[in-house]
Amino acid sequence: MPFRIAALLTCLLVIALAVPAQTPGDSPLQQLGPGAEARDWQAVGRLNIAHQGFCTGTLIAPDRVLTAAHCLFDSETGARIDDAAIEFLAGWRIGHAEAIRGIRRAAIAPGFRMTDDRTLDRVARDLAVLQLDRPIHLNGMQPFAVSARTPTRGAAVSVVSYARGREGAPSLQDRCAVLDRLQEGVLVMSCAIDLGSSGSPVFALEGGAPRIVSVISALAESQGRNLALGMQLDGRIAALMAELDIPDGPIRRLRPSPAPGEAGARGSARFVRP
Repeated sequence: MPFRIAALLTCLLVIALAVPAQTPGDSPLQQLGPGAEARDWQAVGRLNIAHQGFCTGTLIAPDRVLTAAHCLFDSETGARIDDAAIEFLAGWRIGHAEAIRGIRRAAIAPGFRMTDDRTLDRVARDLAVLQLDRPIHLNGMQPFAVSARTPTRGAAVSVVSYARGREGAPSLQDRCAVLDRLQEGVLVMSCAIDLGSSGSPVFALEGGAPRIVSVISALAESQGRNLALGMQLDGRIAALMAELDIPDGPIRRLRPSPAPGEAGARGSARFVRP
């Protein structure tokens, strides 16, 4: 069956995959409001970007946020967005954040190029770890661990994301599935995503606890239904964390961040349909 991909920009790639567009066990989206059901997910927050839009990010250490690399670039010019224009709103729900932090600097996966026209290669490298200007130490807000495993085809996963029309609070899809693992290092999933879901964490249960196994990068379409694309992590998060530990590592931006905005998903954070 045709499997059409439109990722990051307006690039369109067509490949044939014998995968279903949906699995019978997929659960509906559940909005995580200010109640008790949302407490386990407070480390997932919204990244406000240059007063123009947002992505989703996840706390993986008190001062580190995992997201998609393309969120840090302007999709029209390909220019890198100043770190000082990006802000992390941890646990953002209905106008309230548990913590608000600016971005000091960022480490981007080697080989990622915003202008790369090889769509699947770009998705496979679409990773970034951000260093916050101050750590977040709050009771009940525990950073999520990153798994050393790659989910197999058919594995159950879950996603927490912000998106167009639900930018005020994250939504949890408790169960969706990995439909395929492509040789380029890309995971094809049945999870429900939309504009603004770039950078959202994909979780799998290990020992009864959720661990991050991928990051949402792009939207795909198969038989008129939307699918999600993420990458195999393959130990790269640890390398990006180590890069930020180097004093003379990525460029530092120490100017204060702007106040959060409520704009929709910006160009660099959007999924473009064919």
